[in-house]
Amino acid sequence: MSEDTTHPPVRGADQKALRRFVRRHDGAARAVISPLGRPGARICLVGGDGALGDLVVRDDETARRLCASVPGVEISDWDQPTVAALAIGPEHRRRMAGPRARGR
Repeated sequence: MSEDTTHPPVRGADQKALRRFVRRHDGAARAVISPLGRPGARICLVGGDGALGDLVVRDDETARRLCASVPGVEISDWDQPTVAALAIGPEHRRRMAGPRARGR
């Protein structure tokens, strides 16, 4: 079979980051891919332990190929099982709220 020449190869740094996330979060992750328009695609990750993470890559196709290249990653949607798998703690909520919510 011939190699796909229509898309550049998945970046090694992106693969390394995704593998590290999976390894640190119980060896599994759900990946929700969202288009960002011109800048690329965002991969929101929900680890096996409920941790939240993300990566930004060139485009949707690159995101799908990246996820397929790392064992333990399942492409998903923001469906009930994915949302229920999230375990967002108080520290994450404070960080996401920004400085005004932290009284600064």
